[in-house]
Amino acid sequence: MSNVLTQTYRPSKMVGQLYARVRGSATAHMPVGNVKELVLEHKEDVQKQDDMTALGGGTHAEDRRVTEVTMKMKMADLNTINLCRAVLGTAALVAAGAIVDEPFTASLGGLLPLAHIQPTNVVVKMGADKATATPVDAIDNFEVRPEGILLLPTAKDIDEAAKLWISYSHGEYANIEALTTKAVELELVFGGLNSVGNGKPQRVEIFRVSQSVTKTLALINKDFGELEVEGSVLLDHTKTGVGISRYYRTSFV
Repeated sequence: MSNVLTQTYRPSKMVGQLYARVRGSATAHMPVGNVKELVLEHKEDVQKQDDMTALGGGTHAEDRRVTEVTMKMKMADLNTINLCRAVLGTAALVAAGAIVDEPFTASLGGLLPLAHIQPTNVVVKMGADKATATPVDAIDNFEVRPEGILLLPTAKDIDEAAKLWISYSHGEYANIEALTTKAVELELVFGGLNSVGNGKPQRVEIFRVSQSVTKTLALINKDFGELEVEGSVLLDHTKTGVGISRYYRTSFV
């Protein structure tokens, strides 16, 4: 008999790549990125029959049945696809462009959040209407920041409540609108390497799993950001045959 089936000594400490695709799609499984933790958890219902034949009691029989398989993972790469799935969002690419005379009302010391991020070539004008408004120099008046224009509280040439007109350029960027779609079902493939087993490979195929919204989305954090999600491993009706799992499969050498 093959040693793979009979070996006893096989400690395991896994690293590796996780790949995902939307269930039923014809596209390739794409790398998720750095995953700090990937876990399958099993829950079961245990029914027991008491032993009533003697005073001491005990269990005469029991029946165990798995009621749920849960996938949990922590993703370290907050890329567009991972973040979009984790917040049940829809993503769109905003093309580079130029904005002319975006209107604002001045509030000294406050931020003017522009319609687009990371502005360049910024021109701020002040006046009742954009046709007659005159440019305002940035020095001693405002700061250009990635998130918008910050008016200085001591601005020399900008009046409180004055009408401002801002023109600028911006590069392309991604927009993710959170909580705009339902949870996605994925097909996952984990390509693992056993770091205490001479790097021997292991592959785990999870046929059908729903992914939850992330538990937390840290916006300010002293540690590295991560997306912690989980999902239910669901029955895959396309898997048939005696001894064929309809949930997941593990292969190793």
